[in-house]
Amino acid sequence: MFSRAMVFPYVPLYVLALGGESEQVGIVYALGPLGGLLAFPIAGYLADHTNRAWLIAAAGYFSAVAVLINAVAPSWEWVAAAMLIRGFAVFHFPASSALVADSLPAGNRGRGMATMTALTGGLALFAPFVAGVAIDAWGVEEGMRILYWVMGAAYAVGATINLIFIRETRKPPAEAISAANLGQTLRRSYTGIPALLRGFPRSLRAVSVVIILCFIANGLASPFWVVYAKTHIGLTASQWGLILLVEFGLRNLTTVPAGFLTDRFGRTRFIVAALLVTAATPLYLLAGSFGFVLAIRCAIGVAAAFFSPAMGALLADIVPSAIRGRVMAAIGRGSVSVGSSSGGTGGPGTGFLTTLPLMVAALFGGVLYAWSPAIPFLCVFGLTVVALGVSVAFVRDPKMAEE
Repeated sequence: MFSRAMVFPYVPLYVLALGGESEQVGIVYALGPLGGLLAFPIAGYLADHTNRAWLIAAAGYFSAVAVLINAVAPSWEWVAAAMLIRGFAVFHFPASSALVADSLPAGNRGRGMATMTALTGGLALFAPFVAGVAIDAWGVEEGMRILYWVMGAAYAVGATINLIFIRETRKPPAEAISAANLGQTLRRSYTGIPALLRGFPRSLRAVSVVIILCFIANGLASPFWVVYAKTHIGLTASQWGLILLVEFGLRNLTTVPAGFLTDRFGRTRFIVAALLVTAATPLYLLAGSFGFVLAIRCAIGVAAAFFSPAMGALLADIVPSAIRGRVMAAIGRGSVSVGSSSGGTGGPGTGFLTTLPLMVAALFGGVLYAWSPAIPFLCVFGLTVVALGVSVAFVRDPKMAEE
């Protein structure tokens, strides 16, 4: 988490430093989810039929190798290729999402997910600021190369820790996957998708729409918060890192109480409240100082502290354990971060239903930003309003949560 929090906020600046423009930033972020589009359906099937701990460790080693391509990249095209290759590492996301959901009691999922988020986020609290200072000291290109080497090493160490300590929480599946039935596994993975989607209840369909809209909003604007801050407001990399430090600190302080509140008073009302706050994103276009930007990011950080655990817990409450891996392969864990400014638009929150919209949004985000820097942020407002309407009209807490 620390290494990701160092690197992800500054990837757009790295693309620009290697000769790219805003359109190329969009291309890089559009290629990232492409691997997931191909891998997610079988990833969900694997999560329900294989040892999930092994999947998580294998993905960590794969990601470590893919990340190091960025460290030696001579041009932005190499960064794009590395993003595409690393996209295939999503095969562990449904496994990790289902493992987390299965490990938490139904009545404590909000606080459990919030505590997990706060602990991992707390370790990464100073990462954006440290990275910003490094980039100011060594320059964007050299600083990012060093950060990528650190990130690759961290991924390898993390994968080893996962391999040693993570244990499967369920009994072995009745039908294990092997080389002999690999073809059948692939067929079942993809042919079972229509039936799975048809079985979604209305509330789950509404949740899926909200998640997809939030990913589209992030794809359009997330990479350009730091670009706009540097080119239009005049902030340095270390100033942007300091803003993220304060935002993440406030978010972490809020996350655990937010988890308790969502368990006590329900998920939906906090999802609606978070979307209301996120709709204020266009105020960023009026910002002309460090303090103004800090205030906006802190407000969005508090909203995200409520939205992510509430949406993740609601999704776990709605989906039965037997199909949780496949459903989360379709729409993700639900942990999409509203108002994301770190440039990272993927992670366990993604699924194959969110991937194509995310790719298109990232591609158009670069084009729209080149046309007018205001447009991506105005689009976030429009998409958030639609998500808010869907939430109010259709999203409901279940009367009885799934185990």
